[in-house]
This record gives sequence, structure tokens and C-alpha cells, in this order.
Amino acid sequence: MVPVQGDANTLTNEGVLGTNAVPSGTGAGVHGVSKNAGPGVLGESTLGRGVQGMSVENYGVRAHSDKIAGIRASSALAPAVEGWGAKGDGVLGLSDEGAGVHGLSKPTSKQPGVLGESTLGRGVEGRSVENYGVRAHSDKIAGIRASSALAPAVEGWGVKGDGVIGLSDEGAGVHGISKPTSKQPGVLGESTLGRGVEGKSVENYGVRAHSDKIAGIRASSGLASAVEGWGIKGDGVLGLSDEGAGVHGVSKLGIGVFGKGGRLAGRFEGNVEVTGDITLVNADFAEDFDVIEETQPGEVMVLTESGALIRSSKAYDKKVVGVISGAGSYKPAVILDKKSDNENRKPVAMMGKVYCKVDADISPIETGDMLTSSNIPGYAMKAIDPFQAFGAVIGKALASLKEGKGLIPILVVLQ
Repeated sequence: MVPVQGDANTLTNEGVLGTNAVPSGTGAGVHGVSKNAGPGVLGESTLGRGVQGMSVENYGVRAHSDKIAGIRASSALAPAVEGWGAKGDGVLGLSDEGAGVHGLSKPTSKQPGVLGESTLGRGVEGRSVENYGVRAHSDKIAGIRASSALAPAVEGWGVKGDGVIGLSDEGAGVHGISKPTSKQPGVLGESTLGRGVEGKSVENYGVRAHSDKIAGIRASSGLASAVEGWGIKGDGVLGLSDEGAGVHGVSKLGIGVFGKGGRLAGRFEGNVEVTGDITLVNADFAEDFDVIEETQPGEVMVLTESGALIRSSKAYDKKVVGVISGAGSYKPAVILDKKSDNENRKPVAMMGKVYCKVDADISPIETGDMLTSSNIPGYAMKAIDPFQAFGAVIGKALASLKEGKGLIPILVVLQ
């Protein structure tokens, strides 16, 4: 076969023109075949394109190879491949099993394998229906490094899932670092309705904070508690310190430490030191005693030979010890010898104000009268006989009762 050589003597004519005029045909206009290492078709140009393919309904150029790349392009100074899409993608890569687009950078080069640049759009966007939109991996440094001059370096947007999830086999799931010259937080969490930051762990701390010079955690709130601790079975808040206070409460105008509990508002093991005044809002100073019979608050109690208490039932009884606390609006301020596991013990007011059952039928009771035990079980009466009253006085009446039986406040003063 004689080689074909075409020369174009004008500015616009082709050197060689191959045409397949059959509308339904599939033959090539020009078919180049090479049986050696040379190209089937070679196009060369000094200023124009080496090879240009155009089509109205199909690929302008389609290349295929059974073993290596369908197209290999190289350029000394410019990009090896440039794709220009007027309205479609500049470059579209499709693969049945491999990567749609695979970018490689030589081991000696520090340039990226794939570089995406955009002025208004995204530099690189990855999408997937069933897998990661973008997955990055590095053997030695971070899989992804992102930077931004003014906005966050990384932004995660989850419609129903997490905005950002960090997973690690041995390191931190998410590690936030702020430069030593910056006063901004290493990790900032913000939320309108949800938690700003939430930490969960099965076997360890949900959140652990540490600082070498100031508090490990500083929390503030405009209207609610700055810190809230919720322990289902353990302590709500546990404070431990090697040398300082386990819990240090300071308030400018309010209460330094506030305790409220179902059984106890506070419990101390060890010595307690108070440098200021102690204010007790309740009325009497009481002590727990064993009681033998059913009693009610306000009843007068006397000692038995065993040391337990029963209700008084004799006038001017010198074994009187006080009044059961808790009647009326007065509650005990201090209870000594408290044993919460013993139901047969009752607090008896030994000093202070307490409501007491009194009997005024023997003699009307006036404010200031001294009171003693009566023959009515659990009731006090006015101490009329000073001689018999010596050693049997319960206290002083703080209110009057003209007749009958009633409950009045008294000041317990055992005499």
C-alpha cells in the first residue's frame, strides 16, 4: 500500500479529508492502522491542534485500549489534559470498578494528586449515594488538612446526622488545638436548643478537662446554674483535691454552697470549722431518745429506769426531760444523737421554743407562767406549788390558755 500524503495549499483546506457519506454507515472517514509501536494516526501542528475531533451527536474523540490508558497526554509546561465544558463538566470520569478520576503525583513532587480550584463554587466536591462523599487517607500526617483565611477551616453539615464525627482506634476522636498565641478555644461548641458540647463514654470520663494554671472547667450561665451534676446512683458532683478544697463555693451576693436533699441536705465526715455565725431557722435544740410507746409531737416526756422515755402521767414529775419536737410551726434546729435507722427514737426538745400540749382546767395559763407535768398523760400544766415544782419545771409559757386543753408555744427551760 502506498502511503497517503496530503498538502494544503490554502489557509483553510485540509491536507487529507476522509468522508463517509453514508448516513447510516459506521465506517471511519479516516482509518489509520499501525502494526508496530508507532501511532495509527499522527497529528502534528506548530500553532494549531495536533488532532481535533468534532461530532454533533457523539464523542468528538473517543480512545480505547485493552491494557493501558485510553488516552495519554503530556505537556512540558501546561496541564497534560484540559477539559472545557460550556455548560457541562470540564472533565467527567466514569468507571465500572475503578476510580472515576484518578490523579497521581510523583513521589518526588509535593504537588497534589488532584487540584480543584474555583472562585465562587467548591474547589472539590465529592458525592456518593451509599458511601463517603470524600475519603482521604495518609500514612503519616492528617488525612485532610483544611485552611481558611476568615471562615472555619472545616465545616460539617448534617441534615439528620452529626455535623462532624471523629473516630480513632487509639487517639482522640476529635483533637482541637489553638495556637499558643491565640486566646480562642481549641474546640468551640455552639447550639441554640441542644447541648453546646456533649461527651459520652462507656468506661471512662464523658468529658475530662485539665489546665496547668487555672480551673480545668469554667462554666457560666445567665439565669440557670453554671454547673449541673446529675448522678443516677452516684454523686451529682464529686470534688477531689490533693491539697485544696474538694468543693469551693463562692458567691458575691448569694449562697456560697447550697445543699438540698430528700434525706439529708448535707453530711460531713470529719471536723467542721466555721469562722462566721451559724444561723438556724428552726426553733429548738433537741436530742434523740428511745421511746417505749406511741407518742405525738408536743407531748411531755419522762425518763424510765431503762433510760427510755414514756409520756408523763404524774404532776410535778422530777423525771421530766422535755417535749417531743415538731408540733405546730416549730421544728428542731439541731438534733443530737441522731440514728436514722432506728424508728423507735424521737427528738425531744431540751432547749429553745417548742409547741407543747397543756391543760388549763386546773389553772388558767398566762404568758410567762412556769410549766410542769400534769396527771393528764403527755400534758403540761401551770406550776402552782413552787416547792413541788423545784426540779420538775419544763419551761415557760409563751402564750396564754384560759381553760381546756390546747397546744401553745413554750420556752423549754428545765429546772
